[in-house]
Amino acid sequence: MPDPADLNAVELLDAYRSKALSPVEVTDAVIARIEACDPKIKALYAYQPEVARAAAKASEARWMKGEALPLDGVPGTIKENIATRGTPMPIGTAARDLVPMPQDAPVAARLREAGFVLLAKTTMPDYGMLSSGLSSFHELTRNPWDLTKNPGGSSAGAGAAGAAGYGPLHVGTDIGGSVRLPAGWCGLVGLKPSFGRVPIDPSYYGRVAGPMTRTVTDTALMMREISKPDARDGMSLPPHEIDWLALDLDVKGLRIGLQLDPGIGIPVEPETKAAIEAAAAAFAAAGAIVEEAPAFMTRQMLDGLDDFWRQRAWADIGALSTEKQGKVLSYIYAWANVGESLSGLRVYNGMSQMLAIKDAALKQSAPFDFVLSPVSPVPTFPADYASPIDDPREPFEHIVFTLPANMSDQPSISVHAGLTVGGLPIGLQITGRRFDDLGVLRMARAWEQLRGGEVPWPSLPQ
Repeated sequence: MPDPADLNAVELLDAYRSKALSPVEVTDAVIARIEACDPKIKALYAYQPEVARAAAKASEARWMKGEALPLDGVPGTIKENIATRGTPMPIGTAARDLVPMPQDAPVAARLREAGFVLLAKTTMPDYGMLSSGLSSFHELTRNPWDLTKNPGGSSAGAGAAGAAGYGPLHVGTDIGGSVRLPAGWCGLVGLKPSFGRVPIDPSYYGRVAGPMTRTVTDTALMMREISKPDARDGMSLPPHEIDWLALDLDVKGLRIGLQLDPGIGIPVEPETKAAIEAAAAAFAAAGAIVEEAPAFMTRQMLDGLDDFWRQRAWADIGALSTEKQGKVLSYIYAWANVGESLSGLRVYNGMSQMLAIKDAALKQSAPFDFVLSPVSPVPTFPADYASPIDDPREPFEHIVFTLPANMSDQPSISVHAGLTVGGLPIGLQITGRRFDDLGVLRMARAWEQLRGGEVPWPSLPQ
C-alpha cells in the first residue's frame, strides 16, 4: 500500500470502512510527513499534532461503533484567515494583534461536524493580497515541486500542503485567484465556487472559500459538506440540493470556448499555451465543439480595480499606528499607500470596474457551456517574489485569467494540465455558467479522465 499520507479521501474512507487502516494510523503517517518536510516547505501555522491525534482517536471510535460521519478521520488543513475557535487569525501580517477567535467560521464548522481531522492552519501573505507565499508574519512558504519556487497565493500554505501530502483535504479562499493560482502552480484541483455557494464569515464582494485537493472527487466530497447553509453569511445562496458526487459527463456536443488571450497582462508563456491547447484538442477529439473565446479584459478594468483595492487596503493599514505600519510587508505597504492619495471619484470609478468586468465576462462566456483557459499566463516564479513581476506598480498583470470569475460570480476550477520541461505544474482553468458548480466539477473530472494517469507528485525534501 502507498504511504497513507498520499491516499486521497475516497481511498481513506474505503480503507476505514474495510478496517484496512484506522484514522489514527493515517494521522500519524501525515504527522510524520509534516515533521519530515515542513521545516523546509513552511506551509503550516498553528500546527497541533496532539489535538489532531485526539480527533483521530475519537474518529476511530466512531468507525468502530458504526457511527462514522461523512469525512470521519480524513486529515487536512484550513487556511489561516478562516476562523477556528481558540486560534489567533493574523491574516498573514505581523501588524495584527494575536487574539484567539471566539468561534469556528462556517467552513471550519461544517468540516468539524463531518469528522474532519484538522492538523493545522495554513500560511498566507499579508492581508491575502499577494499571489505568493511571502508574509511579514509567517515564514516564507516554498513550493514542494521546487523549493526555489513559489507555491502561489494567497492560499499559499494550502497549495504547498496539498502538493506535499499533508492529508488530502485543504481549503483556501479566493477573491482574484487565491485558490486557483496556488492550485495551478502546485498541481492541485482548486475550486472557486459560485459566489455565495459556500457560506463564509465575514463575506465580501467576490470572496469565496473553496477546496484544494489532489482529485476532483475529493473536491466534490468537500463541497458536499462546506456548501451547507449558515445564517452568518448574508450574501450566501439559498440552500440547494446538489448531488455533488454525480460526476459523470459525456462531453460530446458541448460548446467549449478556448481563451488564450485575456486582452491585457503578462503574455502567455509558450509551454503554458501548448498545454491548454492540448487539453482543448482532447475535448474536441471526445466530441466537444471547441471555438475561440474572445478577449475582454481592458487596461481600464484592471487599473480601476487596482485603484479600488489599494484604497481598500489602505483603509486598514492607514488606520494602524506608525509602529504597526512598519511591520507590514514592504511590498504591500508600498502598494496600498498609493490609495491614500486617490480621490473619492477615482476610487468610485475603480469600484465600478468590478461591474464592468462582470458584465464583460458573462457576455463573453454566454455562447459556451464552459470556457477553457490557463490559470496563469506563466509557471511559478522565485520563492521570495511577491508576484511573477515582483513590482507593486504592476500587481495584477498575472491574474487576468482568474479575476473575472470572482467579479462575475461564476464557478471556476484549476486542474493539472501537465508539466513544463523544467518539471513545474501548469494549471488548466475551466469556468462555467453562474451557479453551475457541479457542471464545472464534471468537466474537471472529464479532463482527469482524458488526461489519464496520476499526477507525478514531486519527490519531497527530507
